[in-house]
Amino acid sequence: MINPEAIPAVSSSSSSPFPPPRFHPVSSPAGCEREMKSGGAAGAAGAAPGDYVYFKSVVPLHKISIGLKLWRYYDFGPKAVPPLVCIPGIAGTADVYYKQIMSLSMKGYRVISIDVPQVWNHHEWIHSFEKFLDSMNIHHVHIYGTSLGGFLAQIFAQHRPRRVKSLVLSNTFLETHKFAAAMPWSPVVNWTPSFLLKRYLLTGIRDGPHEPFIADSVDFVVSQVETLSRDDLSSRLMLNVNVASVGSLMLPDSLITIMDTNDYSAVPQQLKDQVNERYPGARRAVLKTGGDFPFLSRPDEVNLYLQLHLRRVGVEPRPDLVQGFTRNGNAGSSKDHKDGGNNFDDNPGDNGDPGSGSHDRETQYSGSESHDSDEPIPTSTMLSNTMLGTASLTLQASLWMYEVWHHLFFPYVELAL
Repeated sequence: MINPEAIPAVSSSSSSPFPPPRFHPVSSPAGCEREMKSGGAAGAAGAAPGDYVYFKSVVPLHKISIGLKLWRYYDFGPKAVPPLVCIPGIAGTADVYYKQIMSLSMKGYRVISIDVPQVWNHHEWIHSFEKFLDSMNIHHVHIYGTSLGGFLAQIFAQHRPRRVKSLVLSNTFLETHKFAAAMPWSPVVNWTPSFLLKRYLLTGIRDGPHEPFIADSVDFVVSQVETLSRDDLSSRLMLNVNVASVGSLMLPDSLITIMDTNDYSAVPQQLKDQVNERYPGARRAVLKTGGDFPFLSRPDEVNLYLQLHLRRVGVEPRPDLVQGFTRNGNAGSSKDHKDGGNNFDDNPGDNGDPGSGSHDRETQYSGSESHDSDEPIPTSTMLSNTMLGTASLTLQASLWMYEVWHHLFFPYVELAL
């Protein structure tokens, strides 16, 4: 959720093993555009983080058309487990939760990360999201929403209370009046060129140097903004400024976790305080630092809080089904694959009817997308890739540490690599 009146500043560290790329801070709206075209595009292509490259090689991106809406999503983990659905903010895509997908699915949880489709008001969002869940044969969900995604999660829980079993809300809000007042030109957003919409979103990212892992998260999100079309941007901005507020929820406060960062956020503190006041019995998960995108900059802490929340609300992981991965999005033991998935996809529960695997959805919808092979990735291949990746990361880390040391002790000498 990008608020032009509250521009965030972020700083701290992370335990991620991947060294951050060099980050050149944005100094102006025009600088935003330059950064988006150069650093952002590079970040999406050749300079993508190593763990993201591995994620894309293992986890398939699905695309399905439901009515006139195109849904992009990742669905990974044992289908026998009730899913955690991740809804991003206004500048996010399904890819921004790749660290949560990889970590939680390996522990036996099912994670679905979605792109918000082109919906133009909150009622359209409710109906579209419900049809999406119906198409996946999912009856009950646990939702993790950040910023605008957290607001949409609450709206859905208010109008479809029987389908939402729990909520994790991060840096979000209860009403959109403040954002509507800050964007008086919203009536012409449909005619605004794409580059102006992107520039408007990126002005919410604070100028100046960032702590490395937060800079890395900003760089990644900027690269994702570059992939959004004009209609994607317009519809999200309209969801952000259409005047609406969250009513009372039937969901008990004990099934809600509020996960906020304590340093800086694009969502004004006043709006975050309203969320805390609305749900006094909710659990609090406080991150000292992390900025607007803690799921990228502080993935270990976020993943731990998500696991604690899921266990508290009764979601039991199935690590026994996670011995290998297939490229069609399923994670299960070798026995599951030999038996045709009887112990995996055919388990009834909160996720829906038996046998509702992702392969069935892809054959049902012409807009689906999957990787070429459905065969399990051999353990030896995964081990070799991991060893090669570790060696490469060690070399990158050494170069990065040398650069930091060089700039500390020789501030007036540029390091040429």
